[in-house]
Amino acid sequence: MSTADLLTTPLNALHLELGARMVPFAGYSMPVQYPAGLMAEHLHTRQAAGLFDVSHMGQLKLVGPDAAAAFETLVPVDVAGLPEGKQRYGLLLNDEGGIIDDLMFFNQGLVNGESTLFVIVNGACKAGDIAHIQARIGSRCRIELMPTQGLLALQGPQAAAALARLVPGAEQLVFMSGGAFRWNGAELFITRSGYTGEDGFEISVPGAQAEALARALLAEPEVKPIGLGARNSLRLEAGLCLYGNDIDRSTTPPEAALNWAIQKVRRTGGARAGGFPGAETVLAQIDNPAVLTKKRVGLIAKERVPVREPAVLENMDGQPIGQVTSGLLAPTLNQPIALAYVQPDYAAPGTEIFAIVRGKPVPMVVAPTPFVPPRYFRG
Repeated sequence: MSTADLLTTPLNALHLELGARMVPFAGYSMPVQYPAGLMAEHLHTRQAAGLFDVSHMGQLKLVGPDAAAAFETLVPVDVAGLPEGKQRYGLLLNDEGGIIDDLMFFNQGLVNGESTLFVIVNGACKAGDIAHIQARIGSRCRIELMPTQGLLALQGPQAAAALARLVPGAEQLVFMSGGAFRWNGAELFITRSGYTGEDGFEISVPGAQAEALARALLAEPEVKPIGLGARNSLRLEAGLCLYGNDIDRSTTPPEAALNWAIQKVRRTGGARAGGFPGAETVLAQIDNPAVLTKKRVGLIAKERVPVREPAVLENMDGQPIGQVTSGLLAPTLNQPIALAYVQPDYAAPGTEIFAIVRGKPVPMVVAPTPFVPPRYFRG
């Protein structure tokens, strides 16, 4: 795709004004970093508050009395039991149990008298996701696309203080909750969530007001603009998957160590067990982990050598046992970390293996994730 073919977000002019280095990402021209650089942006988000443009992501609503039940036929998670005002992480699966995308969905309750789910999907997957959802459940609920809507993420320990000055009341939200707010006449939908492991918020805003809101947030003393580079390093320290790297159609939720995202009600013996694509495969893997042939793990290098994807992993005898899917030198820890898939015999924490970097073995140890403890605000 040429630069001329790239889409832009409502904040494109602001990114250029701030000196961002722009790169192609998910079909959009997006800021990878600003003049301060990735390391400074990463550490600022950990210490204060960073503002991310994530307007490339897909926003849509599923509307109607059957919306929750219909959506539950596409994901292995509890949709019907999600309380109003709450958000949940979900996985869109294919008929083999492979992950089409990971997403967030929110129960908005009655909007204009109709039951409404607000769904956010990954930017690179949104066209395929929307087509899949429309084909599978379009006859059971109304699917409303939101292509002109902007999406901002404000992340970090001082995010709540900064946002409260502009949008009083938003600071009262707790992790994975949200609600409708107004700012300067603009209708906002804010959730207390994010992709960094830090406390923070995601703010859905009409595209026409997105730049004004971003400028107002950046005028707060705690807030600085943050690019995709630091977004990636922050999410990796938090042990969070990147779609296309750590999860894809070739991986199932149990292989990806995402069993925590599948509530008991949807598992074998649950009141609404199964009934989602690939259920037979996924539930068999949950019920009998011995059938797994690979498993996602965290790794920490024992030497200060960055280990990046797609480095091959070997055991002590030099036999290949897996592959790195995401890796970098973690700014907070000042240590190389990675996510990888390994054969199950090598998945236990403390297991020592080797990553092959430029032909040389780098010793690594399997470690629990997240690598950096999360600081979500739960009240």
